[in-house]
Amino acid sequence: MQFATRLQNVETSAIRELFKLLGKPGIISFAGGFPDPALFDAQGIAQASAAVLASNPGPVLQYGATEGFGPLREGIAGFMAGKGASVTPEGLIVTTGSQQALDLIGKTMISPGDKVIVEAPTFLATIQCFRLYGAQIIGAPIDADGVDVDKLEALIEEHRPKLVYLIPTFGNPSGATLSLERRKRILEIAARTQTLVVEDDPYGELYFDQAPPPSLLALSADVPGSRDWLAHCGSFSKILSPGLRVGWMIAPPELLAKATMCKQFSDAHTSNLTQAICAHYLTMDRLNDTLKVVRRTYAERAQVMAESLRRELGDAIDFNQPQGGMFFWARLTGDRGQLSDATEFAQRAIDKLVAFVPGAPFYAHDPDHHTLRLSFATADVAKIAEGIARLGQAL
Repeated sequence: MQFATRLQNVETSAIRELFKLLGKPGIISFAGGFPDPALFDAQGIAQASAAVLASNPGPVLQYGATEGFGPLREGIAGFMAGKGASVTPEGLIVTTGSQQALDLIGKTMISPGDKVIVEAPTFLATIQCFRLYGAQIIGAPIDADGVDVDKLEALIEEHRPKLVYLIPTFGNPSGATLSLERRKRILEIAARTQTLVVEDDPYGELYFDQAPPPSLLALSADVPGSRDWLAHCGSFSKILSPGLRVGWMIAPPELLAKATMCKQFSDAHTSNLTQAICAHYLTMDRLNDTLKVVRRTYAERAQVMAESLRRELGDAIDFNQPQGGMFFWARLTGDRGQLSDATEFAQRAIDKLVAFVPGAPFYAHDPDHHTLRLSFATADVAKIAEGIARLGQAL
């Protein structure tokens, strides 16, 4: 078969390929970016499901509006208001997970050869998605406080990109959180240069102690003109259930209209049933209690992982301890001649029945082969301690 030439620019996800190795008995995985299913509010979701099917099942089992189920759009607007962002139901569309929102941005904004700036490293699926539409991807370096804004500004001035993609809060894979000062500067740069900034925020509610700085969307009210150059992608996948496949996009009206048109071509609309379940769940006053349990659990697991890494790997590894989210981003130091290539380390780790993701695939170019991502979300504290001990043996 002669496939579309655009497929020459992408390849299968290295993470998904790694999952094929995870069927070995006894393996402990830090590889996936999945929430822990034991923390899903299955009872609440079951109650919401029963309620929407008992009250008026016809509409939720029927075709629906591409923009989304009305009560859910209202619920998301209220949810965002609770996070300090003023959004009307008409100012957002419901998507099939936030991944579809990113795909719609690719479809509507990127032509072959267009330049796009992302963090280096960044979410692998975004690199793949934007490359599929022919983007020339440019990486902006990050540190513990998120993207280096001075260098980002210089890259914007040099390349005049079609858009900038950021995960400002508890980034994947970096775990980094963009400081309040940097967030405001990015909005000012976006307004001044008229550059679209795409804020991906699937992890913002997963903080451990203090809440992170307000989203770019919330802060845009204080930076004149910035809202006109900002798109915000959200999701219930990490805080309620990824199986529901419900996300959303908030964007300027013209972009939202184009994205809605493209969504019509993709899936007509996100499942009315799962939208209705989410909408009803938001009225049940259960989400905050669920999030408290998730935050407490993830905070404990992150602390155990940090302590275990220091104990078992010592100066062979360097990392910044995250204050939320699901990931550690670490770098092998090669100290005293120890192993420094993360891909080789991952292969040794599989032999010890423990898995993680080498960092190289998260770079659009010039990968740092010393880096790796570890997820603490799905393993309990005992497995985390055991898994990191195995990593120490693999090193």
